[in-house]
Amino acid sequence: MITWSGRVLAFLGGAHILAATALGHRHFGRWFSFGLWAPEADITELPAPIGAFWMGPGSFGVPLLLLGCLVVWMDRRAITPPGFLAWSLLAWTAVCALIFEPAPWVAATAAAVLLLIGIRRAAAPAPSGAAGSPPSAAAHSS
Repeated sequence: MITWSGRVLAFLGGAHILAATALGHRHFGRWFSFGLWAPEADITELPAPIGAFWMGPGSFGVPLLLLGCLVVWMDRRAITPPGFLAWSLLAWTAVCALIFEPAPWVAATAAAVLLLIGIRRAAAPAPSGAAGSPPSAAAHSS
C-alpha cells in the first residue's frame, strides 16, 4: 500500500506539472526573459503569465512528485515513512478537496489514506511463527 500511495502521488504531481505547463506554453517568452521578476499587479490580481507559472512549474506538483518518489524509494528499502507524513498529507488534501472541486484532490486524499494504512500495517507486529516472517534476533546470535 505504501508503494501504491507513492506511485499515485508521483503520478498526480507529474501529471499536474506537465498538463499545467503545456497549457501555459504561450507564456514561456515572459518566463524565460525575466518577465515575472517585477510584476505590475499586486498578489491578489496576478497577470496571466504569473498565474500560469504558479499553476505549472511553480505549483505543488513538483513537491508532490518528489514526495511520491521518496515514499516509493523508502518502501523499496523497507523504511516505513513516518505517520505524521500521512496525517499531514491527509489533512491538506481533504481540506483542499472540500474547498476546490472538481479536481484530483480526492485521488490525493485516497493516496494519503493508502499511505496511512500501509504505515499502520508496517508498524503492526507480525504473528510469531507466521510463514514468511523473518527469524528472530535470538536465532542470529547463536
